Amino acid sequence: MKIYAVVMAGGVGSRFWPRSKEKTPKQLLKIFGENTMIQDTVKRLKGIVDDENIYIITNKIQKAGILTQLPYLPIENIIEEPFGRNTAACIGLASVIIQHKDPDAVTLVLPADHIIEGKKEFHDTLLEAAEFADRGRGIITIGIPPTRPETGYGYIQIDEVGVLDHIFKVLTFAEKPNYATAVRFVDAGDFFWNSGMFIWRTDVIIDEINTYMPELYEGLIKIKEAIGTSDFQSVLANVYGKLKKISIDYGIMEKSKKVYLIKGHFSWSDVGSWETVYELSSKDEDGNTKVGNIYTDMVVDSYIYSPDKFTAVIGLDNLIVINEDDALLICKRDKSQDVKKVVDYLKYNKITDHI
Repeated sequence: MKIYAVVMAGGVGSRFWPRSKEKTPKQLLKIFGENTMIQDTVKRLKGIVDDENIYIITNKIQKAGILTQLPYLPIENIIEEPFGRNTAACIGLASVIIQHKDPDAVTLVLPADHIIEGKKEFHDTLLEAAEFADRGRGIITIGIPPTRPETGYGYIQIDEVGVLDHIFKVLTFAEKPNYATAVRFVDAGDFFWNSGMFIWRTDVIIDEINTYMPELYEGLIKIKEAIGTSDFQSVLANVYGKLKKISIDYGIMEKSKKVYLIKGHFSWSDVGSWETVYELSSKDEDGNTKVGNIYTDMVVDSYIYSPDKFTAVIGLDNLIVINEDDALLICKRDKSQDVKKVVDYLKYNKITDHI
């Protein structure tokens, strides 16, 4: 069994504005520690996936930054989407490219911007899932046992009669719930956080695409036939531009009868907002996280980031303050999911200098 990895790294991370921009999105930033998030994601694969079998799928704007940050990966493994078409097309494209190289490939599909602690447990989970997938038994997603009624994650319900010790048949997918529903999910005991990580044989996922998304399948076959030819880029651009924007969850996972969940017993966060960064960061005696030259007085439970400019905050609490050279964000911590509205506003009004 040879294991490949696809790291999805094309997002903008609009909830992390103003640090996250189109050219320097969240996954290319140092949010925690000395490495960027994508560097940590790839480093985390050491020991189970060889460098030559790690593929990054991104876009033209971000490709140069990724090549700079991951110089040890083969340049041909940095796949450039000509247009953003959501995760079903993104995963399908990577899958046919890998299948062209290795028809028997088992592939791990991972977002580029997750925080994971417990490398051994993470590796054990991936390897157990890969062995299950290699037997052609289905497509596997990693479910995280919930530790709180989180409204920022999707949930997956399982049949509690396991197929194997840690692998279970998936019954339903649930969108991000309100708080009362999240409490009910956690109390039920058979719901898990949807991590957005998948493991499968490439031939199995391509067959499922053929069954549930035949138009995407037809496009992928045209692209696959052009791999290695001088027409590849033109065929890719022509076909890809006509594909529907749809997620792998909507397109395949919620319809397929072959979906299984493996429990991920490691510390995980998708770092979906500045509030999550605050929760994961070390804090001073006032409950503040301060990055940069910062003065505070009567400030509690806040995240303040200002590495290049002196910033003073007085008499406020539960804040997010992100002070960049070209933009300043101030918001209540419990409104950090709404930061993407700023990016929407800037795009709508064509204020492109700040995005």
